This record gives sequence, structure tokens and C-alpha cells, in this order.
Amino acid sequence: MTYSVDFRQKVLKVRDAEGLSMAQVAKRFDIGLATVMRWTKKPDPQTTRNKPATKINREALEQDIATYPDAYMYERAQRLGVSKTGIWHAMKRLNVTYKKKPQAPSFHPRRTAVLS
Repeated sequence: MTYSVDFRQKVLKVRDAEGLSMAQVAKRFDIGLATVMRWTKKPDPQTTRNKPATKINREALEQDIATYPDAYMYERAQRLGVSKTGIWHAMKRLNVTYKKKPQAPSFHPRRTAVLS
């Protein structure tokens, strides 16, 4: 979890106002020295991650979805050699969702057998 922007600004203001070193500020606020150094360069938190998916091949996943449209995520994960969570994230990036049909099928063999 990231520190709030208000807290970051407070730490940097105290450092400037009292003329403290980065190590002294880190000790005073009980945060890491590298954190204080990073905040002096860029005080705003990073909101996005600039790293593409590396393990799951997008084309292979699209082909798997086309070939097995009703497969479970754990089945896809086994076929592609990745985790179920990785499949979930990759499918989310592709905007692929699974929706249950709102109505049950009209023909049910047990129901017709009971009515006969």
C-alpha cells in the first residue's frame, strides 16, 4: 500500500524546514531511506505499471478461447502452463467475461420422465 500524497508532502516539508538529512527524516517518520530519496525525485505515487504480460502468449490464449469457449480457467491454465490467476488477469486484459445464461434450458430429461 502506498503512502498518501499528504504524508509525502509533510515529510518533504519537514525535511526542508528543519534542514534534516534524508537519513534523519527516514528515522523520524519510521520509513525507509530509499523511500525518502525516491520522494525527493518524484513525490506523486505511481498509478500505473508499465510492464506487459510476459508469460501468457496472447495469441495462444485467444486461440484457446475460440477452441474451448466453455472451458474453466483452471483447464486453460493447465493447457497454457500458467496459473489460474494469471489466466484471469489475461482474460481481463482481453475483456473476455463469462456470463451464465439467464434461463435454464427448456428441455430437461428428468423433468419429462417424472411427468410421464
